[in-house]
Amino acid sequence: MYAIIRAGGKQAKVQEGDVLDVERIKAEGEVTFTPLLIVNDDGSVISDRDALDKLTVTTEVVGESTGPKIDIFKYKSKTGYRRRAGHRQKYTRLEVKKIELPVAKKKAAKKSVDSDEKAATKKAEKKPAETEAKTQKKAEKKSAKTEKKEG
Repeated sequence: MYAIIRAGGKQAKVQEGDVLDVERIKAEGEVTFTPLLIVNDDGSVISDRDALDKLTVTTEVVGESTGPKIDIFKYKSKTGYRRRAGHRQKYTRLEVKKIELPVAKKKAAKKSVDSDEKAATKKAEKKPAETEAKTQKKAEKKSAKTEKKEG
């Protein structure tokens, strides 16, 4: 099972036990993320926003690290223009502790056979009475129409 999370403006694919570096987070202890997508072991995918809002990916801050040094040098010939700068990105190292799965919905208990039989007999009793009333109304309407045409 794995999840896709968004951290530091980037997305990362994580599994339980993974250690990953994300752009610096000023936090200690546990950090929780809302997943963008979850894929279960059986291959089923959860991507519904409403369902994902209820789920979390729990990580623990392991430490901080720094990325490689990037040297920046700007130069234009014959003008004496030289600029030198550098950058070293700070990262927070996280370990994924738990990916929370949705709770499986319990199936409703089936109605007993007795209650099904009772409902079926009630429907059967109502149908003849209803059909008789409908046929009487139809006959009355037809007779009213014929009277209007004749009269």
